[in-house]
Amino acid sequence: MSPRESASGYLEDLNPEQREAVEHMGGPLLVVAGAGSGKTRVLTYRIAHLMRRHGVSPWGILALTFTNKAATEMKERVERLVGAGARDMMVGTFHSSCARILRREIEPLGYSARFSIYDESDSLRLLAQCLDELGLDRKSYHPKALRGVISSAKNEMVDEESFAGRVEGDFFMEVASRVYRRYQERLRANDALDFDDLLCHMVTLLELYPATLERYREKFRHVLVDEYQDTNAVQYRMVRLLAGERGNLCVVGDDDQGIYSWRGADMRNILEFEKDYPEARVVKLEQ
Repeated sequence: MSPRESASGYLEDLNPEQREAVEHMGGPLLVVAGAGSGKTRVLTYRIAHLMRRHGVSPWGILALTFTNKAATEMKERVERLVGAGARDMMVGTFHSSCARILRREIEPLGYSARFSIYDESDSLRLLAQCLDELGLDRKSYHPKALRGVISSAKNEMVDEESFAGRVEGDFFMEVASRVYRRYQERLRANDALDFDDLLCHMVTLLELYPATLERYREKFRHVLVDEYQDTNAVQYRMVRLLAGERGNLCVVGDDDQGIYSWRGADMRNILEFEKDYPEARVVKLEQ
């Protein structure tokens, strides 16, 4: 990190392409960045630039990443540029950001603000209980395999009711459908969400309650997404909902690299960004 990062002339640290991305205002921005081209610097400097030069409140910024490490690094670097005010930004993973919002907003969906969050081991244990309740053999229908099926469905925003209508004629998937239904019943009874539910319920909340959606659109005047090529269907819907027609959306990604395909990442999200946002500016970081 340059020693000038916290100085008044911080933009001098940027090459022309990086500076173009940082200074772009008004409308969607796609930054295509390969390894070592400074994409993290662009995101952090862009956030700092919004706050320092354009008076954007830290409360009005939502920055989404895929790892806690990346989120922590981004927040620390912005804080070095703009000071302690950066601590008021919402910078985090998709899952942690959704969890924070759902703690305040989830009650209309039938959960309390104190809902539990089930990790992988909790989910597998609950799936095993569901199999026992349904009289199904855990060796024939392994909880981990069923969890994969259910997780894939949730990543495509397919709930248990819709899933049941898609599996006729496939014996294993029909069993998975029964387990999925029981699993969701048990989660609701336990006032609990699994990791996939954090994203699904966030999208459901925004889609079912327009007033809530509008409130968060007004709150988050600028949305930034790192590693956009790794977003899946539910993350894509969430970002599009929050960005809204204002379109102050900045996404950074590498269209040659996708590491979360096992989570349902869809490369089309970055490849078709200009189709989704025809007025978007595209900046390629090639140095």
